[in-house]
Amino acid sequence: MCIRDRGEDVVAGIRTPQPISKLGEDLPECYEEFLAIAHKLENHYKDMQDMEFTIEDGKLFFLQTRNGKRTAQAAIQVACDLVDEGMIDEKTAVTRIEPQSLDQLLHPGFDTEKLKNAREIGQALPASPGAAAGRVYFNAEDAVTAHAAGNRVILVRQETSPEDIDGMHAAEGVLTMRGGMTSHAAVVARGMGTCCISGCGDMRVNEEKKFFELGGHTVREGDYVSLDGSTGKIYLGDIPTVEASISGNFQRIMDWADKYRVLQVRTNADTPADAANAVHLGAEGIGLCRTEHMFFNPDRIPKIRKMILSDTTEEREAALNELIPFQKADFKGIYKAMEGRPVTIRFLDPPLHEFVPNTADEIKAMADEMGISTDEVQRRCDDLKEFNPMMGHRGCRLSVTFPEIARMQTRAVIEAAIEVKAEDGYDIVPEIMVPLVGDVKELAFVKKEIVDTAEKVKAEKNSDIRYHIGTMIEIPRAALMADQIAQEAEFFSFGTNDLTQMTFGFSRDDAGKFLQDYYKSKIYEQDPFAHLDQNGVGQLIQIAVEKGTKVRPDIHLGICGEHGGDPASIDFCHRVGLTYVSCSPFRVPIARLAAAQAAIKNPRA
Repeated sequence: MCIRDRGEDVVAGIRTPQPISKLGEDLPECYEEFLAIAHKLENHYKDMQDMEFTIEDGKLFFLQTRNGKRTAQAAIQVACDLVDEGMIDEKTAVTRIEPQSLDQLLHPGFDTEKLKNAREIGQALPASPGAAAGRVYFNAEDAVTAHAAGNRVILVRQETSPEDIDGMHAAEGVLTMRGGMTSHAAVVARGMGTCCISGCGDMRVNEEKKFFELGGHTVREGDYVSLDGSTGKIYLGDIPTVEASISGNFQRIMDWADKYRVLQVRTNADTPADAANAVHLGAEGIGLCRTEHMFFNPDRIPKIRKMILSDTTEEREAALNELIPFQKADFKGIYKAMEGRPVTIRFLDPPLHEFVPNTADEIKAMADEMGISTDEVQRRCDDLKEFNPMMGHRGCRLSVTFPEIARMQTRAVIEAAIEVKAEDGYDIVPEIMVPLVGDVKELAFVKKEIVDTAEKVKAEKNSDIRYHIGTMIEIPRAALMADQIAQEAEFFSFGTNDLTQMTFGFSRDDAGKFLQDYYKSKIYEQDPFAHLDQNGVGQLIQIAVEKGTKVRPDIHLGICGEHGGDPASIDFCHRVGLTYVSCSPFRVPIARLAAAQAAIKNPRA
């Protein structure tokens, strides 16, 4: 409030406003009138009000009122206070919180005062929220070394691959030149709760000489940069961050959300640590465990490479047998972290070329291990290259060509479940998901390998353990043929990252380069990889749901693409009758709240 000054002077910063209580000293009658009207408005709207008023010649004039803007912390506090005062009920309180705003409470942010003087040099896609600052490094190995030496690290890459996973673990934040909202960097970073900005097309990265250029600046290895993963802004220098804080009222809101939502909320997690964190944040199971991320550990990558580069089934089986103990240990850790909650494990999905050796040293090591020449190793690696690998030899197609892969993974899944049940008493019912199915015959072929192996393991271990086999619906044809596929699949999980990619014909890694032009031209209003395209991709989901439930009424239906953590997409999932959504661990609270709001808005019959 500012007496005897114009409002524009206050807005411009020319005048300093005074507390409203000062009005009580200067104009007590107006002050009492103001309090009475303010209380009347707040009681009427049952919410905190942002009120504008003026006083002229001792007379009070109210100009307008509206629900007040607030931070997530304030919104939760106000909603709980109003419930305690009897002004609103629990359902209304749940609807008063913007789900996406919870990111403010779950991730660190920049010191607002220090941010005012920061030098912004660029902006790209806000792929994973939070704020991070650190020294720049250009490969995973250097990032790990720098982190071990006590440095805060920002990993900068043209684009990340599964081989960068250790560097991403070591980093405070990740910045990439290429990639979209569902790129490898984005998906993995969100799972870790790590800040990430992707698809910075204006940036030029030289990984060999270890520098990047952006906004007229050259940033070299060891220089400080700061990333805001919530806005996509990139800054020069080391901006201090402020840790996130969660109040006691946060849990009250989450408890109310869980009370009214219908959709289950699971998580996408590939490690025991991610699984445990997701449980802490309220996850009810794992909807997607990506097994390929388990193979890039230095102890394992030579074995998977040996399998890939082998010429005979016998050689591949021998290499795969070496991987079983590692796979089994991973699954046991995840089962234990989930404490009996459902776990959906996706069998190997990416094209095999992602695993092959790339450097001369790696190729030589592989040649020595296999007893063949480096030229032969290089030839076999070259044979695996594809023009369009994301639509090539991957997913269930790998198990059709190499059924021994499915047999190895099945053995690891079932043996781990049997052992955890014996050791900890958890009744594990593994859910095995076959990816990229487009025809029921594909699923039937792979399913037979899974069932034969699972039953063999059960007989060996004298176990009566149960398991479920389902598929990932991520090819448009699979959605259209869902009635046939449901004859073999006990559950569907919609992989909307690939389903969106294949429906639109957009590369999820490259589309970010030109989609901005589509938004500017009003062709598209939003990124289809961030918010589910309900008209096109959504129609395919609806078709699959209707056809699948007609054949198998008890079929479980989930979504495990990144749309599983987007509030608008979750609302759609509720309306079409899905069983659960699955999202990265730090999006679990967002999904819980969004699912509750969807149920309150559109109650299921």
